Amino acid sequence: MRRLPKNRCFRNSRVAASSGQLIALTGVIGCGKTTILRRLFAVLAKENKIRVSKSLSVDKNRATLATLIAALFYDLAPDDKEIKIPAFGEKRERELRDLIKKGKKPVALFVDEAHDLHSSTLTGLKRLIEVISDGEGSLTVILAGHPKLKNDLRRPTMEEIGYRATIFSLEGMAGSQGEYITWLIDACAREGTKLSEVLTVEAIELLSERLRTPLQIEQHLMLAMEAAYHVGEKPVTGAIVESVLSKQIDELEPKLTRHGYDVRGLAEQFNAKPTEIKLFFRGQLDAARTKELTDQMLIAGLPI
Repeated sequence: MRRLPKNRCFRNSRVAASSGQLIALTGVIGCGKTTILRRLFAVLAKENKIRVSKSLSVDKNRATLATLIAALFYDLAPDDKEIKIPAFGEKRERELRDLIKKGKKPVALFVDEAHDLHSSTLTGLKRLIEVISDGEGSLTVILAGHPKLKNDLRRPTMEEIGYRATIFSLEGMAGSQGEYITWLIDACAREGTKLSEVLTVEAIELLSERLRTPLQIEQHLMLAMEAAYHVGEKPVTGAIVESVLSKQIDELEPKLTRHGYDVRGLAEQFNAKPTEIKLFFRGQLDAARTKELTDQMLIAGLPI
């Protein structure tokens, strides 16, 4: 696994797009995964050296291998032919193998929100890549998801696929929040506007200290500016920023949610009841069970 800044992550993903393997791009909510995925898809489609396909399935919890294979059929089949996807697995995979071989170009399948894919679907994708390779074709599957995806691929039960996957982990903005805020204001404000006319030093420091991703910064900057407008105060002060910052932003539940873990997912992964997970978040679970869950989550790589 490699932790990379956004630009290098894009470059490395672009190079790996024709590798014929499983690629995982992981990072917390708002760090830019979907932006990179869309940009990469657009660049590869324009270059036309690699045939690209994208899963449009919204409910990734229910997405199966058959769902993702259907995406490949819909995107790769010739426009002048009616798309008929065989229901029988053996026939379906053989036809897909032949379809990719006839295309004479590597294929890249893009799947966003992949942290919700079931482990059996991930294993099936690995096998599908091998089937295509055995048929003299090349299929790369590019997954994007929260850090849960990375942790899932590291599980002992996923050893067969995890060790053969290339994982790019997007770095957060630690240490660069102030630079991003400066760039954002410069890009959005009227030409000639000074940063000090928009935000006080205290406001910038507070935003930089409490927030971690571009999405968080953009959302809270908007809220702070709206609050300042309503009270007629300019520039935005630290007090105004403090008033709009969520008091729960650093608590365990929203932190785990940003990493892709909701109550249901945690309950399933750690063989717990949803009520136990809720009590765990509130600090109301009994000490022995709290220690048991904490130890299991730490082993699994959760940021607690």
